[in-house]
Amino acid sequence: MPIYNSIGQQYSKTRVTDQRIVNTLVNLLNLPKDSIIADIGAGTGGYSLALANQGFIVNAIEPSVVMQKQAKEHPQIKWFTGYAENLPLPGKSVDGVISILAIHHFVHLEKAFQEMQRVVRQGAIVLLSFDIRFAKKIWLYDYFPFLWEDALRFLPLNEQINLIHTNTKRRVEAIPLLLPYDLSDLFAAAAWRRPELYLQPEVRAGISSFALANQDLINKGLQLLAADLSSGDWVKQYGDIRNLTEIDLGYRFIRATLDN
Repeated sequence: MPIYNSIGQQYSKTRVTDQRIVNTLVNLLNLPKDSIIADIGAGTGGYSLALANQGFIVNAIEPSVVMQKQAKEHPQIKWFTGYAENLPLPGKSVDGVISILAIHHFVHLEKAFQEMQRVVRQGAIVLLSFDIRFAKKIWLYDYFPFLWEDALRFLPLNEQINLIHTNTKRRVEAIPLLLPYDLSDLFAAAAWRRPELYLQPEVRAGISSFALANQDLINKGLQLLAADLSSGDWVKQYGDIRNLTEIDLGYRFIRATLDN
């Protein structure tokens, strides 16, 4: 059973599409309107909807029916229940591919990248991924060290790039996503300047690394964070971070294109 059938019940409430990420996706895809885009691991369809609203036709592929049921209908979005490793699409049937913060959930990355290459024609494959080795070790990981430890288990960026290149024969580049302080899509490190948001159960429920973690470890961190915010100790120790408007926390767009 897809994990998001159990942890994705309220996902759409806090994982609200951020227009700046949408704009970057559109720029990196560099395709005309009416192009067909495959959104792999589409979740509740936030980015599929944003692309459809900009004139693209979207094939949204998502294994979790719980996530799909939270999606908003749009005449230019067609939903498919399926996995990245066995895409329910014909060969060379889409103009471009996106996958947003999903590839760390794929079981067989090599097969997933081969499938992306199988279904796409000449356009780009654009992923949003992360490598915490590029991140500043901010306050979040002092309270919730398991977030850092879990992320270190994911493939380094250079290995992700090599896997994509090997399995698609495309030129691959990585583009940093500096996280603004007011992101609407509350993925793991998105609230880096808003510590109080991590005290909200619905925010943590939309972050897989919280939803799947040991509850005792989470509670310990929550108690410390709540106490430090209440006493002012958090501001004394970490308040300088609020002088920043954006930060590099290891998130990267990866774009794979044909050399022609």
